[in-house]
Amino acid sequence: MAAPIKPQPNKGLRNRGPVKKEPDHRINDRITDPAVRVVGEGMEPTIMDTRDALRLAYDQGLDLVEISPNAQPPVCKIVDYQKFNYELKKKQKEMKAKSSKVVIKEIRLSPQTDDHDFEFKLNHAIRFLKEGNKVKVDIFFKGRSILYKEQGEAQLLKFAEALLEYGKPEQMPKLEGKRMLMLIAPKK
Repeated sequence: MAAPIKPQPNKGLRNRGPVKKEPDHRINDRITDPAVRVVGEGMEPTIMDTRDALRLAYDQGLDLVEISPNAQPPVCKIVDYQKFNYELKKKQKEMKAKSSKVVIKEIRLSPQTDDHDFEFKLNHAIRFLKEGNKVKVDIFFKGRSILYKEQGEAQLLKFAEALLEYGKPEQMPKLEGKRMLMLIAPKK
């Protein structure tokens, strides 16, 4: 009779308790430099001993926060750290919301695209450009249609010319393998 197999404890998933996250800035006693430049509300920027700066911050019931550690001497601000952190995150969130993401919409043509299809795709491109998106127009040459690359380039240039009111070509027609690409950016 074989001995029963004992289950091995899973060492990777052991509960180690809550992990404390290090603050983004060095505050109060964590500032190790002997002298710092102190700034704050209603005070002149001055260079002082770190212990004196800490005492000044504690007297006001605030924290000494290192905001520029690479400066000589490091710049510290006397401020409520929780409020400072909140304002910083709020600013970052606003900046992220204001930054726009570039979206590239793709439209595919062929060297022998009909006039109706051309107009249909042109209307889509106009809508994309009005929404503020870039438009990547490409012509795919199947089989021996690569022989008509001049016709494809003419098609792309005609497309760009029709869109001049809404956008400007950022990249002129360029042949990459069996594809000819052109990028059109919206007018601001």
